[in-house]
Amino acid sequence: MKNIKLLDKISQGMYVLTTENGGCIVDAVSQISFGDTPLIAVSVMKKNNTNTLMKDNTRFAISILGKSVNPEIIKTFGFNSMRDINKFEKIETTEIDGVKIINETLGYMICEKVDAIDNDTHTLFIGKVVEADLLSDDEEMTYAYYQEHKEELLKVTTEKGQTAWICTVCGYIYYGDEVPDDYKCPICKVGKEMFKKK
Repeated sequence: MKNIKLLDKISQGMYVLTTENGGCIVDAVSQISFGDTPLIAVSVMKKNNTNTLMKDNTRFAISILGKSVNPEIIKTFGFNSMRDINKFEKIETTEIDGVKIINETLGYMICEKVDAIDNDTHTLFIGKVVEADLLSDDEEMTYAYYQEHKEELLKVTTEKGQTAWICTVCGYIYYGDEVPDDYKCPICKVGKEMFKKK
């Protein structure tokens, strides 16, 4: 029997991946070699606009999220697409070596892309670290911490008369009196039954 809940035991962090003209929240980031120029691997969903941008660009950055991060960073980069909004408009960033990093993070790595490996649903991008800095010694946010505190982190405030429905799997917010019967979450593809009214 395959019990994928076991994967919850694999420790992962929470990061903002950025490249020219876009970025998204990722959790599958690994150091895969050491030395003066270590290699970093990051996995990005193929349906994500950032995947296309990563294939078009030669550099990317990974900003490491801490437990006290501004939740708006997670909401902006985790539940929106640059096809619809400018994610950088309301989030403070600094451009380093042609790539924007998120200011309110524990630190960052600028990577030069050296390889990309496709599978059915994701692309694994491998980059050589060319610049990095530690900005804070605060405790990093793990994926497990995010899942445990997701409701608090993604707290929704709406104007009077609006109803918000939160996807209990990924945190996406649907606004409307009712979630349509045939609705699928645009992020994780679950159905109406997985949305909770707020």
